[in-house]
Amino acid sequence: MEVSVFATSSTVYVGLIGIVITYWAWRVLNWVWLRPKRLERFMRKQGLSGNSYRLVVGDVKESSILFNQAQSKPMNLSPYCSTCPPLCPSNGKNCFEWIGSTARVNISNPEDVKDIFAKYIDFQKPKWNPLVKLLATGLANYEDEKWTKHRRIINPAFHLQKLKQMIPAFEVSCSEIISKWEEVVMSSKDGRSCELDVWPYLHNMTADVISRTAFGSSYEQGRRIFQLQTELAQLTIASMRSIYIPGWRFVPTKMNKRMKEIDKEIRASLKDMINKREQAMRIGEDTATKDDLLGILLESNFREIQEHGNNIPQNAGMSIEDVIEECKLFYLAGQETTSVLLVWTLVLLSMYPNWQSRAREEVLQVFGNEKPDFDGLSQLKVVTMILNEVLRLYPPVVLLVRRAVKETRLGKFTLPVGVEVSVPTMLVHHDTELWGDDATEFKPERFSDGVSKATNSRVCFFPFGWGPRICIGQNFAMVEAKMALSLILQKFTFELSPSYAHAPFTVVTLQPQFGAHIILHKR
Repeated sequence: MEVSVFATSSTVYVGLIGIVITYWAWRVLNWVWLRPKRLERFMRKQGLSGNSYRLVVGDVKESSILFNQAQSKPMNLSPYCSTCPPLCPSNGKNCFEWIGSTARVNISNPEDVKDIFAKYIDFQKPKWNPLVKLLATGLANYEDEKWTKHRRIINPAFHLQKLKQMIPAFEVSCSEIISKWEEVVMSSKDGRSCELDVWPYLHNMTADVISRTAFGSSYEQGRRIFQLQTELAQLTIASMRSIYIPGWRFVPTKMNKRMKEIDKEIRASLKDMINKREQAMRIGEDTATKDDLLGILLESNFREIQEHGNNIPQNAGMSIEDVIEECKLFYLAGQETTSVLLVWTLVLLSMYPNWQSRAREEVLQVFGNEKPDFDGLSQLKVVTMILNEVLRLYPPVVLLVRRAVKETRLGKFTLPVGVEVSVPTMLVHHDTELWGDDATEFKPERFSDGVSKATNSRVCFFPFGWGPRICIGQNFAMVEAKMALSLILQKFTFELSPSYAHAPFTVVTLQPQFGAHIILHKR
């Protein structure tokens, strides 16, 4: 009898194991083959073209080869730049590609792009490899109620009045770099001109700006965090170009371990900074009420929590982990966007001395040799035209990706749940059908009557995104860029060095791979 019961139990146990194995085997098979092949047939029926799905790897290998080829040598010196476009014909229009087993449809039609940005509830940020999230999450990557709450709390830090109060910090940081350039020029043979790679200087300058305006500290104090963020960004890009395997982040590879070490050190530094500020706020120290981004953020967060009175819900306000993520985003976005905007502006103005002269004349007309102020910066029409054209030709982020969270209609296409859509900012900004035959040329005059006129009111210019989720720091970046460019134009004329190698490549943002070697002439 006991033997019979034991045999029956063993049979049931073996049967359950078999069911579990069959279930997971089916899920894996569906993930790596069946679902992708169904999606491929579905998309081809709608007129979309693309490579046939390849087991697990998709187009990742081919994409990596193209990227490495593009990165291996400089390109011809031209305003136009193309950094590894989508793997499809017709300039990336009406096509799809495979990121591993995930289908990604490339969308460049302005009306469809508008819908993607406007329907931000249906098209959300993709579920990245968890290791990628170590770089930064924060407001830019949240959805639904959490995004709404964080946006409400952070908004006061970017009000126009607060931005005006940050002008002195912008000026100090920019002037320090200008002084260093003057010292280098004066120590040259003729004391009037010298060759300089301006990229690391601009990178450090914008780091100093975000340190002063976000945390009230100098760049030297925040140097370690910036070094770590830069290293983590490089590792993140490498991780994004590899095939995502669920659970791989737990494997103690050299890259995984280093990314986690960096994240731990950054979090510890920021947590210490936040705790000190909160402690100062509790005891009422004046230093806690500084008009820097962290102080404004903590004050706004405190008010958000206090509004609930004694019945404070568990999710009221931001946790310290939330604040840390927003600080990481301040560091990353605040530095990267403006530094790349400035470096490509100097490169292009070196290539087009007539526009450099026009910008300098405007700056001198408005400010003379005095320090730029907020009202004057707002009057710089030519400088604004130039910056917009630079953002068109060299957008900081060359590709925006969203994920359909439900079956969604987009123009003439139906997108199943889980399919990603990519908006190739670079290709849209350079599309001759949208911008004319001179789309790849540097012509700031196209923005002489504003962005709306230049785009014919179409969504084909979105260097900071578009719609309800447009970058909250857009005005911050533009004012900082105007300040820096005004101070540079007051002190120097400049031209490209013969040693300059034109090689835009992406490390989170679009950067000059071999630096930006420019010959500075003291005015």
